[in-house]
Amino acid sequence: MSPLHTPSKEHPILVLGSLGQIGTDLVETLRNRYGAEAVISSDKKPLRPEYGRYIQLDALDAAGLEAVIEREGVEQFYHLVALLSATAEKFPDRGWDLNMRSLFIALELAKNGKLKRLFWPSSIAAFGPNSPKTDCPQYTVMDPSTVYGISKLSGELWCDYYHRQYGVDVRSVRYPGLISWKAEPGGGTTDYAVEIFHEALKTNHYTCFLGPDTRLPMMYMDDAIDSTIRIMEAPSEQVRIRTSYNLSAIAFTPAELAAEIARQRPGFAIDYRPDFRQQIADGWPSSISDEAARRDWGHKPRFGMAEMVTDMLEHLRPRYRSGI
Repeated sequence: MSPLHTPSKEHPILVLGSLGQIGTDLVETLRNRYGAEAVISSDKKPLRPEYGRYIQLDALDAAGLEAVIEREGVEQFYHLVALLSATAEKFPDRGWDLNMRSLFIALELAKNGKLKRLFWPSSIAAFGPNSPKTDCPQYTVMDPSTVYGISKLSGELWCDYYHRQYGVDVRSVRYPGLISWKAEPGGGTTDYAVEIFHEALKTNHYTCFLGPDTRLPMMYMDDAIDSTIRIMEAPSEQVRIRTSYNLSAIAFTPAELAAEIARQRPGFAIDYRPDFRQQIADGWPSSISDEAARRDWGHKPRFGMAEMVTDMLEHLRPRYRSGI
């Protein structure tokens, strides 16, 4: 396969699922890094032209996706489409079909030489009740108990298979809970950590769907985007794991996050009404060891909980009339 070109108008990056939580931030960062014309964003919805270089695409339309890749000269592809944990539990057949079939379409395109480099995200949902709860290592027991988690673990193994058997340059990270002010929550079990900021600014109160002591690994979106681009820009020989890399930054409970918000926004209050998502969260590790990602290609998160809370409140405050 010929060398990878620097992203440009002639050889753009394609981001599929660009209107989701990760895609919203990723597209903006990639455009700032390589230029607006070097990045094509895509999703199922039609968008106005002023959004930038955008193509409406269905992740399950293999022919349509291949046509865009060939016509536009795409070499790097970020596949961000998925039905997340809580939503996929409500629609398990839809979740499995979308998450797996869309991955196979991308892997086959890469296998057939249509793509030179592919990013596909996994998740902490790939772990399960018998995975270690503290400092969960890169290689360990993985027995996911949700449709989303099962699809992510299966996808990791298929990525590794396509790399070993066909030389596909596929790269992946296991995202923890991600926190961002740019996109709305997407139906994930960790999305309380996004909802809580909106409710804090709207009503100064939040009812959490997880219990107060549910500790989970989390990451601010700025750090997640930085590491996503780092692994994609790393030389192939530095990407030693082709299933998926553990990724982490901070870990906290809803009670700890609420206390920090209250410190920065006096009067904020929280109560708890755990729902079906509590059982999902209870099966995940409370903290993750990401030593391999730090060693191999330089994963280096910058935001702690206090810094993340400050940044979230500053960026979201203008959306709401109340504020301090």
